[in-house]
Amino acid sequence: MNYDVRYKDNMKTKQASIFDFRFSIVLFLFFIFYSFVSFAQVTSSVDSTAIKIGEQITYKIQVKVDTTSLVVFPEGQTFQPLEMIESYKIDTTKLNDKYNLIKRYGLTQFDSGAYTIPRQKIVIGSQTIFTDSIKVEVNNIVVDTTKQPLYNIKPIIEVKKSPSKWWLYTLIIILILGTVGFLLYWFIWREKPLTEEEKVALLPPYERAKLALQELDKTSYLENEEIKEYYSELTGIIRKYLDEKVYNHALESTTDELINRLSLLKEGNQIDLSKEDIANIDSILRRADLVKFAKSKPDIALAQMDRNTIDMEIDHVKEALPEPTEEELLADIKYQEELAQKQKRRKIIITVVVSILLLIGTFVGFSIRYGFDYVKDSILGHPTKELLETKDWVTSEYGAPGLTITTPKVLERMTVDIPEELKGKVQTTIFGYGSLLGQFNIAVSTSKYATTEPPGSGGEQNKEQNKIDLTQAAEGSLRNLEKSGVRNLITKNEQFITPNGQEGLKTYGTADFPIPGQDKFEKGKYILLGFTTQNVLQQVVITWRANDVYADEIVDRILNSIELIKLEKE
Repeated sequence: MNYDVRYKDNMKTKQASIFDFRFSIVLFLFFIFYSFVSFAQVTSSVDSTAIKIGEQITYKIQVKVDTTSLVVFPEGQTFQPLEMIESYKIDTTKLNDKYNLIKRYGLTQFDSGAYTIPRQKIVIGSQTIFTDSIKVEVNNIVVDTTKQPLYNIKPIIEVKKSPSKWWLYTLIIILILGTVGFLLYWFIWREKPLTEEEKVALLPPYERAKLALQELDKTSYLENEEIKEYYSELTGIIRKYLDEKVYNHALESTTDELINRLSLLKEGNQIDLSKEDIANIDSILRRADLVKFAKSKPDIALAQMDRNTIDMEIDHVKEALPEPTEEELLADIKYQEELAQKQKRRKIIITVVVSILLLIGTFVGFSIRYGFDYVKDSILGHPTKELLETKDWVTSEYGAPGLTITTPKVLERMTVDIPEELKGKVQTTIFGYGSLLGQFNIAVSTSKYATTEPPGSGGEQNKEQNKIDLTQAAEGSLRNLEKSGVRNLITKNEQFITPNGQEGLKTYGTADFPIPGQDKFEKGKYILLGFTTQNVLQQVVITWRANDVYADEIVDRILNSIELIKLEKE
């Protein structure tokens, strides 16, 4: 009896446990289903499933999520075998507490056939959702040859390069420089012809006084009885001569002060002038004072006689002056030399200032036209700019099988140390330019691995085992970068197709590169290209500094030139 009761109790307990377990599973599945249905709905579609060669179709991904969810759509060439030619901006609309996100891509294909757009990965928060694959037919374009005749392929026609206008810019610069040089010469350095006033100013005081008397004779003061003007100029001539040769305050001194000074100089034996000469000068100066201030008006004959007396007294003063000493002559020569040097310095300063202003104006003008950085780098030089502007880029084939690439400089063979455990298993050749920590670096490597497939087996399974994993190869190259001191690597992967149709893996991103000799790092970029054929791994590694527009152009040109030599199947 007790046994039956215990048996029934155990059965009830087991049934309850099984019910609780089933209920938990159902509840768990319900929550999973609810999370997908409630929080995110993903659909994909194309506007046409049948296109012609080269025609574009629009691939659309529509996601409905909560307003707080982060959605990451696929980027890059993830639609192979179809090629993405354009990625449109996300169209966002809000419905109540949800967002409706629509992402469109323009796809095409240039070979006819049936293709399948692979499943696309959508990341929503911490969840990953895949779209359905979609089949697309790419049809040939049918040409009615009865209406449209066929023609032979036209030969390649060489197109002449459009003429450069460097000669025009050079001519303009030469004209500007020539004009500025001519103006500087004409107005600054040219020995200008002297005016009459300048010629008179360069004459000695005695000759200037004599010439002034001759010019006074040509005036019509006496004919017009302008006695006051006549005596003003006459006494001005003798005063100026005395000011320059005898007493340097003769012009502003009164008659009494001037005569007293002449008398003192005579008594001090500084001037050998007779009392009669001093009296004659005194008489004429006082008569002139009466004419100017007392309105006295002597007759014309007396005025002419005073003119002749002044002429004579100028001669007497010249004869009375002592001959200049050798020291005075040397001082005068030194003064003239200093004056000439001062004028020369003034000319040099004006020329330098004008040249600097011209250079600044030219720099500002070219900076407005071409940009400040370009003009600065053209003047001061920039290593990658010089590489970009290399006239003859080198197109060469490296490694075996060959990888053809065009670079600014020829890549030189580099030595490589193979670890002991890999010797005999791999053969590696590397060609490169620059250094990893320099402004620009490129390296092309070819590694051939020894096959582990038994001779004559020919098994597809062994071929798959020996296939080189490009992702792992890229990770190995990234580890080598880290060993060289590079840090903070940000990595992205996408498919890379060469112009001749060879497929590979492109690993690219940014990193912090160490500056040699300093405890500092500089932001840079890198690209790793990997290609594999049978047991051969070919890699292209390019590193350069961020924000270097010249290096960006170099990299684009290099990437567009890479071609791989296809191996013939044995």
